[in-house]
Amino acid sequence: MSNNAEAALLERDSAHLIHSLHSHTIHAKGKVWIGGEGAYLVDANGDKFIDGLSGLWNNTAGNGRRELIEAGKTQLETMAFASGYAGSSNPQAIALGENLARITYPNINNFFFTSGGGESTDSNIKMARYYWKVRGKPEKTKVISRVGGYHGVTFAAMCATGMNYYWPMFEPRIPGFAHIPGPYPYFYDAPEGESQGIAAANELEKAILAEGADTVAMFIAEPVQGAGGVIVPQNDYFARIREICTKYDVLMVSDEVITGFGRTGKMFGLEHWDVKPDMIQFAKAITSGYFSLGGIGVSDEIAETMNQSGKPWMHAYTYSAHPTGCAIANAMIGLVEKEDFPKQAAEKGKRLLVGLKDALSDHPNVGEVRGLGLMCGIEYVKDRSTKELFKPEDGVGAKINAECIKRGLFSRIRNDAYLLAPPIVTEESTLDDIVNIVAESTKTVLG
Repeated sequence: MSNNAEAALLERDSAHLIHSLHSHTIHAKGKVWIGGEGAYLVDANGDKFIDGLSGLWNNTAGNGRRELIEAGKTQLETMAFASGYAGSSNPQAIALGENLARITYPNINNFFFTSGGGESTDSNIKMARYYWKVRGKPEKTKVISRVGGYHGVTFAAMCATGMNYYWPMFEPRIPGFAHIPGPYPYFYDAPEGESQGIAAANELEKAILAEGADTVAMFIAEPVQGAGGVIVPQNDYFARIREICTKYDVLMVSDEVITGFGRTGKMFGLEHWDVKPDMIQFAKAITSGYFSLGGIGVSDEIAETMNQSGKPWMHAYTYSAHPTGCAIANAMIGLVEKEDFPKQAAEKGKRLLVGLKDALSDHPNVGEVRGLGLMCGIEYVKDRSTKELFKPEDGVGAKINAECIKRGLFSRIRNDAYLLAPPIVTEESTLDDIVNIVAESTKTVLG
């Protein structure tokens, strides 16, 4: 194809499409993808790029997996769609519930399906409110989450998301949402002599007491904060969070939209710290992006309370338990287990993290290289000794991202942190290419 092919498509695009995080200026220099195989994407000009973020953290199996394509095709031919409202079900949804009960936390065996992560957040917020009303505690409605946490941008989910640049154009926000500092090991200041993880977790206790424990329904957190910069918590953090939630009768919700299905080196993220949540939410890798599907899982106690209440949960989506989506999800779980995605993510993630540390740790503007499983973040700072940040107008993260794209690596940034989460099927040689591209791009921008 000619180099003008992409430009012509972008011109047609701009005439009619509004994109996620829409910006006419940014999109004018965007990409139009027309093909993909494994960990690579091909643009409209015929140029090949490493998919450094698995699409949007979701395409862990890469493009072109016949097992997923055939599962969808077979189900479309058999029965493309049927309602999942009470009174209707389908074999694929039933099988998916059984598969999830087998692989998720042992106390979570009941699931409601959505079309993605934001819908899953909203569903958990509504489930928590419903549960406390049925339990005779209708004042428990508030949600506590973390600064830098990302839980989607449907309206309630946006209020839980702790990134304030998502809010201004849509305020006022829904009342009853509070945010605590996240356990950002690089930046979090703990009192002298106190464990950083315990101190960060204790921020939750302070917030619960400030709000009033009898008004707080749930605390929601990602095991590893993804869009917030790949923030891996301290090893003692989540055990203390669990203690606090139990003590004050607050539901603990694990947002596994990014961390689920092997991404961190375990099937689900909190397994690293042997902690069980009361509720989970998932999406993204459950279908490797081959279909829009997500969901929530609730503890046996919550499910039993619901079933014994005699009060319907008046929450619904047309595409909940979509048979084609569920068929692809079942095939994907088969793939995750057969090819041991958690083990692959652990081993390949170690190779990528060690490679990035070896290449970048001595650079005066690299504050930290961090990661867990096949998720990595590189924190760029103006002064490593003081952790002073670059000014936003310097656009350092954006410049590094642009240089990586020039060299054939497509990923995303959070301010001046460069984020990586390539498909779990990525070849080791491609991981080494990622290291080389990031190192070269860093030197080009920062010397």
